[in-house]
Amino acid sequence: MADTTLHFDHALLPTGWAADVRLTITSGRIASVETGVSSNHRDARHAVALPGMPNLHSHAFQRAMAGLAEVRGTSDDTFWTWREAMYRFVERITPEDLTAIAAMAQVEMLESGFTRVGEFHYLHHAPDGSAYADPAEMGAALARAADETGIGLTLLPVFYAHSGFGGSAPGEGQRRFVTDLDGFAHLLDASERAVASLPDAVVGVAPHSLRAVTPEALSTLAAMRPAAPIHIHIAEQLREVEDCVAWSGQRPVEWLFDHNDVDRRWCLVHATHVEPGELAGIAASGAVVGLCPITEANLGDGIFPARAFWDAGGQFGVGSDSNVLIDMAEELRLLEYGQRLTQHGRNILAASGASTGTTLFGASVSGGAQALGVAGGISVGASADLISLDPDHIAMTGRTRDGWIDALIFAGGRAAIDRVWRHGASVVESGRHRARGAVEARYRKTLTRLLG
Repeated sequence: MADTTLHFDHALLPTGWAADVRLTITSGRIASVETGVSSNHRDARHAVALPGMPNLHSHAFQRAMAGLAEVRGTSDDTFWTWREAMYRFVERITPEDLTAIAAMAQVEMLESGFTRVGEFHYLHHAPDGSAYADPAEMGAALARAADETGIGLTLLPVFYAHSGFGGSAPGEGQRRFVTDLDGFAHLLDASERAVASLPDAVVGVAPHSLRAVTPEALSTLAAMRPAAPIHIHIAEQLREVEDCVAWSGQRPVEWLFDHNDVDRRWCLVHATHVEPGELAGIAASGAVVGLCPITEANLGDGIFPARAFWDAGGQFGVGSDSNVLIDMAEELRLLEYGQRLTQHGRNILAASGASTGTTLFGASVSGGAQALGVAGGISVGASADLISLDPDHIAMTGRTRDGWIDALIFAGGRAAIDRVWRHGASVVESGRHRARGAVEARYRKTLTRLLG
């Protein structure tokens, strides 16, 4: 395959902004980064390059539920009542349906600047709870969607065995999720086969939550793939914290750190309800906190104390979780705005004199890449996952460098993104994914049947 060269007037590199940047791309990866060089006739020229953003936490199938749980019930609506609605919806989804739904979600991710997704995948079995002949039948459906859309995939098969702390038996609504350790080992092997044809795919391990696994199972899971990412939901809901204390005498994060060797492999998803000592422990471990501000707001989870975590040296990334709204800039904007609302100030997640947008963006690229098991940023050896901003968008008027990112996040949003490259291939042009028409038509047909 011949090399491709892209020339940008400005690019955000790991060392900061650079001018007149030429990227040479070989087999989907960045082979060289030159700065201060003029373009030539072989270069494709563009204005402003940013690294692609990792989406570290997604449940693709929930994209089809967006807007369906916004009617108040007869009792207080909470995460737990939403979960019951999700269980009812998930009963109907086939592998073909999942491919259609996931492809739509991935198209929207790419159009908004997400170039790799961590798919926290727990929809394993047939609607009646029986196993498919291929344990990774549903994982393969996700891989087919990624092949069609071009998004990078870190597949995180979920181990889910119990309905509550202490090994409670799973409920009827969880029958498509549950497995045992032997079955999960086969699922991991099958998942690796399912993604083998995708460029730079990663398979990790995802114990669903402390309430869905036993302590013994958690230790076994962490050892199954010693070098792979390991993701877990933790301390998302106040009731979850209360139930964990009732079971163990400890809060979820406290218990996790006392019973496991948490390190840079780990991504603690949400960690909404944590205390100062727990924040310090997470930061010291090198683990990434996975924040999903849109979903956390939609479900009424609460707001993670991001400023205190940032001050402690903690690492974070963002994800689209329930996919009720897929928008990279909105995730970052809401992350900062949540801190402003609780701290009663402005520009909370930035150092004195620093751009809030660039701080949020850079931290989320770095933390997200670590959580998904890949190299991030515009650097030699990394996948050529790039975003090009539209300098003619009204929000970019009169801006430069950090001002472009502030405008993207706080003013222009996804409409200010012109092109997106994934593994060196141009997948979004003029803000539209190359396969949107076909993917959208199939998605509409699928939802019409599922909801009809």
